[in-house]
Amino acid sequence: MSMNQPTYDESQIQVLEGLEAVRKRPGMYIGSTSAKGLHHLVWEVVDNSIDEALAGFCDRIQVIIHEDNSITVIDNGRGIPVGENVKLKKSTLEVVMTVLHAGGKFGGGGYKVSGGLHGVGISVVNALSERVEVTVKRDGHVYRQEYRRGAPQYDIQIIGDSEETGTTTKFHPDPEIFTETTVYDYTTLLTRIRELAFLNKGIELSLLDERTGASNTFRYDGGIVEYVKYLNEKKEALHEEPIYVEGARDMIQVEVALQYNDSYTENIYSFANNINTHEGGTHESGFKSALTRIINDYARKTGVIKDSNSNLTGDDVREGLTAIISVKIPEPQFEGQTKTKLGNSEVRGIVESLFGEKLQEFLDENPSVSRKVLDKALQASRAREAARKARELTRRKSALEVSALPGKLADCSSKDASISELFIVEGDSAGGSAKQGRDRHFQAILPLRGKILNVEKARLDRILSNAEIRAIITALGTGIGDDFDIAKARYHKVVIMTDADVDGAHIRTLLLTFFYRYMRKIIDAGFVYIAQPPLFKIERNKVIRYAQTEKERDDIIATYGEGAKVNVQRYKGLGEMNATQLWDTTMDPESRSMLQVTIEDAILADAIFDTLMGDNVEPRRDFIQEHAQTVRNLDI
Repeated sequence: MSMNQPTYDESQIQVLEGLEAVRKRPGMYIGSTSAKGLHHLVWEVVDNSIDEALAGFCDRIQVIIHEDNSITVIDNGRGIPVGENVKLKKSTLEVVMTVLHAGGKFGGGGYKVSGGLHGVGISVVNALSERVEVTVKRDGHVYRQEYRRGAPQYDIQIIGDSEETGTTTKFHPDPEIFTETTVYDYTTLLTRIRELAFLNKGIELSLLDERTGASNTFRYDGGIVEYVKYLNEKKEALHEEPIYVEGARDMIQVEVALQYNDSYTENIYSFANNINTHEGGTHESGFKSALTRIINDYARKTGVIKDSNSNLTGDDVREGLTAIISVKIPEPQFEGQTKTKLGNSEVRGIVESLFGEKLQEFLDENPSVSRKVLDKALQASRAREAARKARELTRRKSALEVSALPGKLADCSSKDASISELFIVEGDSAGGSAKQGRDRHFQAILPLRGKILNVEKARLDRILSNAEIRAIITALGTGIGDDFDIAKARYHKVVIMTDADVDGAHIRTLLLTFFYRYMRKIIDAGFVYIAQPPLFKIERNKVIRYAQTEKERDDIIATYGEGAKVNVQRYKGLGEMNATQLWDTTMDPESRSMLQVTIEDAILADAIFDTLMGDNVEPRRDFIQEHAQTVRNLDI
């Protein structure tokens, strides 16, 4: 077989034309060329291995990050076929690697179910990589082919013999495409690999980072039951074993696992073909309607609800619920803004009937657990009514109705939400400086007195009776709970501005917990920011400079040369700055530095809030011990 460059003929031009389109518009195929797109390359390759596993031919997948940030994915599946494709007169491996949409998941014959949101196939990874090497073990031989930016470097070769089967793919992301970064993040890969192991029971997935030596291996024979336990491990469960439902109808596989805990929030995560359907869809709505219907039926049957007209709502029966819904579908239809909403209409009925039957059985057979679930839902119902009354106090009819605003809010004159900023400031002294120093046209100041309530440990009715939280909700204008409407937000920047000490960090965490649990959409919209006031003021010969870190401080001092008697002040609180200093360093859009709050991974964020703010002391102590070495500013 020839080791030379491939012949430059019509078929070659046709192949490269297809992949050239990918190189011209990579965002169309992998979402973006930022870090997200870079990591998406890994999932395109891993999804091929997962497809082999779903078909029953693979139970081990390994991902390796090499020191140069190239990636190797190894599986023990059947190996990509290598025989000649009669139509294209090339090996099947080369076709799979160089022709768009040529994998086994297209055309309906290769796999009953396949993962992957875009489903663009491994050829896209090939197109966007500087180099790719694929090694296939099958039919007693070891085959290899290499590619450069999508073009094969030689015909497929036999390089040895082996009785094993499987595919090994090594790719080097192309720095010409990924100009922002080509560095892989271990935690990002780890989180998804763990998730894939939970969603595909009995399959071993491992991750090795040769840059640091870090490694993790996951295999969950209990699948999503173990996932629910993992998500609830920092909470107090109401029943020890999660409720688990598994079944199939019309080629659609359904798995549901759920467990109630003593918190006041619901955490439902739904998946279709291993894709996290953030926007829900037909599988999630089928689950929710079955849950509400069956629990209400049970409450009537046992006499807990006597009035035929009164019902527990969906919110009532989902309080304190952690659930995973996972469906595997031959032809999934993804919809919604980010293509993460399942649209297959037939799935709703299948999930509703399968799950409804099994839940009914469970409640009948486990009366003590059923009673706990009912009691929780009834308490939630009573609290909901109390919260409705409390919510009236926070509701404003329009953005122009000034009289309803909280008295301590110093509002801005602009009515244009897109340029308006709300600074939530800790303490009256800092609030005073902020009010004096701000630009009144577009900056509003809301000073808080003391710490707000920890919403992780309270129901909505109690949260809404807290004056500080009510002031925040009213000032924002969005309403809360069922009334929440992001279009009514009065400010598109909500800036948390607290002292750089332990108390300030605590207040910041309390505020973030509140926004995350009850106004998640303002974080999703990118409206929430954290101010970055300086830690140090460095003064020499009446020239003042500011530093946010100890390194910055030392660098500034070093510029004055050794022996200069420089005056350094460490700010303990915002109140130590006068209005001009606060404006110059922290509030002036021209010179300030702010952190935008994002939720890249809601499941991880949820676990951290549980750990830091929940009732359970043990996980919090473990977290503190684990991260004690990396503490930057400890104020005792």
